Amino acid sequence: MASNYESVEHDVLVIGAGGAGLRAAIEASAAGVKVGLVCKSLLGKAHTVMAEGGMAAALANVDERDNWRVHFSDTMRGGQYVNNWRMAELHAREAPDRVRELEAWGAVFDRTPDGKILQRNFGGHRYPRLAHVGDRTGLELIRTLQDHGIHQGIEVFMEQTVVTLLKHGDRVAGAFGYDRERGRFKIFKARAVVIATGGIGRAYKITSNSWEYTGDGQSLAYHAGADLADMEFVQFHPTGMIWPPSVMGLLVTEAVRGEGGVLRNKDGKRFMFDDIPDLYKNQTTDNPEEGWRYTQGDKNARRPPELLTRDHVARCIMREVKAGRGSPHGGVFLDIAWIKEKIPNAADHIKRKLPSMYHQFMQLANLDITMQPMEIGPTTHYIMGGIRVNGDTQMSTVPGLFAAGEAAAGLHGANRLGGNSLSDLIVFGKRAGEFAAKFAKDNPPVNVNPDEAADAARRALEPFDRGAISPNAGGPYQIQFDLQAMMQELVGIVRREDEMLRALDDIARLRQRADQAGVQGHREYNPGWHTCLDLNNLLTVAEAVTRSALERKESRGGHFRDDFPGKDPAFGKVNIVVRKNPDGAMSVRREPIPPMPAELQRVIEEMK
Repeated sequence: MASNYESVEHDVLVIGAGGAGLRAAIEASAAGVKVGLVCKSLLGKAHTVMAEGGMAAALANVDERDNWRVHFSDTMRGGQYVNNWRMAELHAREAPDRVRELEAWGAVFDRTPDGKILQRNFGGHRYPRLAHVGDRTGLELIRTLQDHGIHQGIEVFMEQTVVTLLKHGDRVAGAFGYDRERGRFKIFKARAVVIATGGIGRAYKITSNSWEYTGDGQSLAYHAGADLADMEFVQFHPTGMIWPPSVMGLLVTEAVRGEGGVLRNKDGKRFMFDDIPDLYKNQTTDNPEEGWRYTQGDKNARRPPELLTRDHVARCIMREVKAGRGSPHGGVFLDIAWIKEKIPNAADHIKRKLPSMYHQFMQLANLDITMQPMEIGPTTHYIMGGIRVNGDTQMSTVPGLFAAGEAAAGLHGANRLGGNSLSDLIVFGKRAGEFAAKFAKDNPPVNVNPDEAADAARRALEPFDRGAISPNAGGPYQIQFDLQAMMQELVGIVRREDEMLRALDDIARLRQRADQAGVQGHREYNPGWHTCLDLNNLLTVAEAVTRSALERKESRGGHFRDDFPGKDPAFGKVNIVVRKNPDGAMSVRREPIPPMPAELQRVIEEMK
């Protein structure tokens, strides 16, 4: 019975302690409500720390021509105009204040000579816009939010995994989870819940994401009745480490290209000039001198093609590899060492601007990036899709359930611009916390159904009932490995209908295997059990990605169909929405995008 489980009660429960979760918890606590914060790993371990390049905000400190209108236009263009335009507007308007707020809370940004926050160029942004702390911006963001948050009276539950959301009628009533060390179940009662659990990268074989990113938040919301949107739009970051194998997929920040790094094939050719989209031809340059000036903040220079949008750069890299012009280990070369031709003391400059990258390659690959090019290739990095939310409040289609950060859909459309993720976290983390607190104040407490909690516990313990590994199923690790390899091959950077239909068949078979997989031992310190429980989330998000990608019969942003390589204007007017049917099956439908207000349409036209 539920009475046997430890129970805690809060007004607002935040699931996930990255940038979005911390910012939501801080804002909700500031509103005077009782806040609980649950994280799957240790506090400070969130994937936010891997966001190295900076946070995008139109501060106009380096180029006075920048403003929220240009940022809004860039975000919409990068997202191929299927973004939630209200979120894109709010993000562009509010990001500068959120960055200045972080500064007031103690964030130590890099500075211009006159003491302003320094901003760097990044792919898809018209002007230097990314406020940064070397190439450790995400780490500084988390440090600042944690240092500020510990004074807010937030109750933190580390190394706890939520396995299901609890409901009272249509409304969310809390969550049911367990402590990963001891395996003890816990009921988290709450009037409002904020999901900020990050992405789904562990559904793929090659990813920059750490072990926690198994689509928990998206799956929790989906099974609680919330809509998911834009799940076909998975971002493959063009530059991840590919050698040695032990570090495959580890992120190589876009800041390397923002500081002048260039992409070359095995012949030393800068191949990005071979395929520049018409949309960007008047903004790019084939003159390395001018590209260098641009990356150093010369506002009159044009951008190098290495700083085009991530989806485009990733496909160009794969084109070189498939044509046999790749590097020895199946990627291409990223060269920052060439700048020694341009500036004295280039090695010191690189170490100062890219300290994490310098140490990462020295320690993990025995390679000095100040002297040699890096070997890189695309890595699964981010999902633009997620839980469908209201642009202003961040509430999902389930009353009392909110989402922010990578777990939420809308802001980025078909493709996220680099640097928009960190400002997304603080803009919409704040809004989610603010409106979750308001919902908690405006609505009475709700009761948790003890039978619902008992059923969740029974389902969580089923792997122990199955005992030894079934010869037909394999262990949970093998099932996860097989899923990752299949998604990488069949629903990866380039997609086809026949391959994705095969993927759906494979997902169904993998789900049958997951239902048979068992674990031995007991609940304490049992990673095999944890992996068993993760499989449901991984299979849910893998199916959502695949079905959404099948439905979008065109190529747009992070979604590229080899059998439909062009854009279809009809699909530019819809989002693909996924919902769980009463019979448990997954339904997919096209949802019209609400018309953009005339004033925002004028902004886009003016910026063109």
